Amino acid sequence: MQDKLIRIGVFYDGNYFLQVSNYYAYAHTRRKRINISGLHEFIRHQVADEESNDAKFCQIIDAHYFRGRLSATEASQKGDMLYYDRVFDDILMSEGVTTHYLPIRVNPDGSKQEKGIDVWLALEAFELAFYKRFNVLVLIASDGDYVPLVRKLNTLGTRVMVLSWDLEYANESGQKFTTRTSQNLLEEASYPISMHEIIENRVKKNDPLINNLFVHTEQKRSIEQSNINKKSTLTSEILSLKNGFGFIKYPPSNLFFHYSSIIDTDFNDLQIGDKVEFTIEKGQDGADLAKNIKVIN
Repeated sequence: MQDKLIRIGVFYDGNYFLQVSNYYAYAHTRRKRINISGLHEFIRHQVADEESNDAKFCQIIDAHYFRGRLSATEASQKGDMLYYDRVFDDILMSEGVTTHYLPIRVNPDGSKQEKGIDVWLALEAFELAFYKRFNVLVLIASDGDYVPLVRKLNTLGTRVMVLSWDLEYANESGQKFTTRTSQNLLEEASYPISMHEIIENRVKKNDPLINNLFVHTEQKRSIEQSNINKKSTLTSEILSLKNGFGFIKYPPSNLFFHYSSIIDTDFNDLQIGDKVEFTIEKGQDGADLAKNIKVIN
């Protein structure tokens, strides 16, 4: 066994990581977001396994998060986006992750485009790998555009671990997302890690490292309760239920809700006509959505 410290650098493609976290929050049975602290602990142990070393000699010495972001004015028009952006910034800061943001560009047709963030990530990753001499650089990404970066890192003698998820899901507004990892990226990486396969492996179902990849129930409820306290709570009844979503009666139009917005009750236990408390938030398309839904006993 080696006794030399293995220096790890972690680099997040933020938009990709957000899609992955949304999948586990909205579409997966866990209904929990990725826990940054738990993810970093998993990385340390995964590097230790790959490098045939002890986890205590594998330390993350640097971590960076890159993402395009809406302006404050645009974010303020999308429900609590500004609030949750700040909450996530606080989480990243508490884990020693440096954030890098670029403004999202609005095209003439009104569509939004995240441009240049992958180039910035690649430049920062190579420069920091050169000066900080990472033994292993962990890339949380799926895009084949990062293949040149991995090849350059190989010239430095830096091993590259790619954490990837291949997923398909629809978010709470019904918008569909698909993530597919570039095969070229996986082939260039020293350690390609298929995270969705590891998480779904039944043998590791009760592995603390896997369970700690997700926000604990107590943390989730604390956030949800805080969210309820800072909004006006309304009451009405469930009008209809379908596969994982439904509508709450709220004249003049009815409010859509996703199963992930139910608190302290399983979606499958709901019935049409149930009296509920809820709050209203704006979805990504600007439409009103019912959130923080609790059945009134």
